[in-house]
Amino acid sequence: MPQISARARRIPPSPIRKLVPLADRAKRAGKKIYHLNIGQPDIPTPKEFLEGYYHAPEILAYSPSPGYEEAREALVRYYRRFGIALDKSQIIVTVGGSEAVTFALLAVLDPGDEVIIPEPFYGPYNGYAEIAAGEIVPLTTRAADGFRLPAREEIEERITERTRAILITNPGNPTGVVYSRAELEELSRIVREHDLFLISDEVYREFIYDGLEHTSVLQLPDLEEQAILVDSISKRFSACGARIGAIASRNEEVMGAAMRLAQTRLSPPTAGQLGLTCYLNSPAYPRKTEEMIAEFRARRDLLYEELRKIPGVRCVKPQGAFYVMAELPLADAEEFAAWLLTDFERDGETVMVAPGGGFYKTPGLGRNEVRIAYVLRREDLKRALWLLEEALAEYATVWAERGEAASRA
Repeated sequence: MPQISARARRIPPSPIRKLVPLADRAKRAGKKIYHLNIGQPDIPTPKEFLEGYYHAPEILAYSPSPGYEEAREALVRYYRRFGIALDKSQIIVTVGGSEAVTFALLAVLDPGDEVIIPEPFYGPYNGYAEIAAGEIVPLTTRAADGFRLPAREEIEERITERTRAILITNPGNPTGVVYSRAELEELSRIVREHDLFLISDEVYREFIYDGLEHTSVLQLPDLEEQAILVDSISKRFSACGARIGAIASRNEEVMGAAMRLAQTRLSPPTAGQLGLTCYLNSPAYPRKTEEMIAEFRARRDLLYEELRKIPGVRCVKPQGAFYVMAELPLADAEEFAAWLLTDFERDGETVMVAPGGGFYKTPGLGRNEVRIAYVLRREDLKRALWLLEEALAEYATVWAERGEAASRA
């Protein structure tokens, strides 16, 4: 029997989507599921974005491999608003942020090379690194420290002769941490001294709360050769299905490599670029995005306060993005997440969360954690958190009874 490749076998399932078959089965059985497992905003996509689709040409043709000139020019103006100076030759439009990260890793890693990533990190990074035949070296951050970056010495301990890059997510997914300018300047010194790339996933750039400010790697001085920005419009424009992202760098060799990779997949989505251009060129931006982020700030506050009321649950208040890593009073969060879909309900309703272990590289970490995405309306979010509290109480009873039965046997 023919065998698939070892690489394909090594790519782990998404921690965000691995329980989808159980959820589908629960829905077919009539359960309503509150989805806290995936970062899909429920806020309508701006009509100005959709108008770009309405004005699509008669033939939806291939776009140029780096993306339409108009789309890249719109992105140049977008980045300029945040103090990031680029020209359109330094931007390539990608098929979502996923392709941007993959392009960045393929551009800088040879087989067996290493990339250092603070964990917990966005679970699919494991797959992207495997596609690039690279190896993730985890840099563990901890809730007790607010998921801040560790000291320079601890970072440098991870650097070997095979290290080629450090990859960060800022603001963090799944932690909600926002790295300070001082932290990023320290990383800048490290990558310059060790001749490494610094790849920054800035998908949640505008999701910043509590008066904090976001610093991009492309705002830091003396990083022209090291800094690579990867990005996506999915969240801040509530347009996940448009599949539009970007990779940007002032390093000509990096962008040349990314261009060759872009040519192999022909072109990014034409319709999504039309929507992007239309929205960024409209008077609705940035007002509608700012209104959406204000709503997520309110959801963040509600989520944090409600989680603190649940016995045994602990978490760090997110500073950005729209996720929280919550520690639950149980031993196996993946088993609990599956049980929520197969065994638990209240009035025909249940909740879906993402098990925390899939957001770590280090074996055993995250076993009692879940990632929660606060992407639901506040009334639905409050209901989902009540269901979670009910489920934790019932789950504790179920396991206590099982333990008693086992001891009697």
